[in-house]
Amino acid sequence: MRDPILALDGIAKSFGPIEVLHGVDFALRPGEVHALIGENGAGKSTTMKILAGYLDPTAGQVLFDGKPIRFAGSDQAEDLGIIMIHQEFNLAEHLNVDQNVFLGRELKRGFLLDHKAMRQQTQELLTRLDCRADPGAQVSRISVPDKQMVEIAKALSRKARVLIMDEPTAVLTEKETDVLFAQIERLRAEGVAILYTSHKLGEVKRIADRVTVLRDGVMVRSDLTADVTEDDMATAMVGRELSDLFPPKVMGGAEPILEAQGITVPGVVHDASLTLHKGEVLGIGGLVGSGRTELAEAIAGLRPRSGTVRLKGQDLPAGQVARAMAAGLAYLTEDRKGAGLLLEKTLRENLTLPMLETFGRPLIDRKREEAALDRAIADFAIKAPERGMAVGDLSGGNQQKLLLAKTLLSDPDVIIIDEPTRGIDIGTKQQIYTLIARLAAEGRSIIVISSEMPELIGLASRVVVMHAGRIAGELAGDAVTERGIVRLAMGMDGHQKDGAA
Repeated sequence: MRDPILALDGIAKSFGPIEVLHGVDFALRPGEVHALIGENGAGKSTTMKILAGYLDPTAGQVLFDGKPIRFAGSDQAEDLGIIMIHQEFNLAEHLNVDQNVFLGRELKRGFLLDHKAMRQQTQELLTRLDCRADPGAQVSRISVPDKQMVEIAKALSRKARVLIMDEPTAVLTEKETDVLFAQIERLRAEGVAILYTSHKLGEVKRIADRVTVLRDGVMVRSDLTADVTEDDMATAMVGRELSDLFPPKVMGGAEPILEAQGITVPGVVHDASLTLHKGEVLGIGGLVGSGRTELAEAIAGLRPRSGTVRLKGQDLPAGQVARAMAAGLAYLTEDRKGAGLLLEKTLRENLTLPMLETFGRPLIDRKREEAALDRAIADFAIKAPERGMAVGDLSGGNQQKLLLAKTLLSDPDVIIIDEPTRGIDIGTKQQIYTLIARLAAEGRSIIVISSEMPELIGLASRVVVMHAGRIAGELAGDAVTERGIVRLAMGMDGHQKDGAA
């Protein structure tokens, strides 16, 4: 076994009086992909930030090429070839793609910047990643998956000895993931040490040589990936068996509560219609780019559209989200960091922001706000070391649970949830699935949009599938299968209803 390039020896880390890492030993070796997995809040992000020079340990030491080192910051770590691809994009939105790739390391010709060389090299990197983004495009104007590829291109442009990847495929399609894995294989063959984190255990099994499990700040297991199953990993992560990941399905009634007819969003959704029944979990499937999110946003009043939306018999005007909310419709965005939460604000401020008028007028009743936060923390099992901490410092799973609590504060009848468990560990997924079933059992009606096939099959009693901006078909009951969804999503079975209720 080759000596590690980068290692942690007995690392502990405390934030104030709270210790979040306890005696962690971890090593990254050349030519090895080492997966680090664990539930949200297990300490993975803290471990990665210590390895990459963003945080100093409270105790223990970091070893680089076998010698103790104390990084002056992430810049020094990068100079030594330790590169981290963050889960949250670290891009300057107002700059072009090529400017982001070379930001802080600009190429020069004499005293002038060599824009031509930077654009050419950026294009070469994007071509390697099968990414069609224009190197001269402003980052704010490209898609979320393309932004992830730009982050990866930035890392590939540097002479990395260690590459730390935090949930790199969370927003990528299966094809884009395959391209990324090809690059990981190339880097591994070149002797780069790679740390890979993902909540997708199938990916870990596929790409990693070794897997280490972190639970509550303690390393509980480290094995060659070939020696463990996905079930072994999941059990080690949560400390219990997860045989019943999905709760029993709740069957909705016959009463329609939401009817969308002839919904068209110019350029993305064409003449889409669906009906949601009281107490039902309705899934919306389809490939990325099929128009799923745009349809949901149009129904929720977040996009201009033609066609009609009727909630409990009341027509909802287009493009008026406040009217939709007042009528009892709530929308939970897929982009919790960019559109769902204010990351620099506290839990209380995020929770009550949409409903401030109910907490006092003209002055806000802080006691009522704190009481609402108490209920949210208890009802949604939100784990926060400090109530006054910034939401951006919570784990992804706890951010998602806070966003759910925020969405439900208005006591809606209909809830649209876009990608409910993206970037969330398997234990928290189980909690959210149970919550969705509980809401349906209470008589609320829920639309779930998901890229994860097991999620749609496990939660929804009926699934509407989109292809190229249109509803290709509808599946219900025993017809809700992976084969059925895939055929509709690929346009192989067009505009049909199979077992529809």
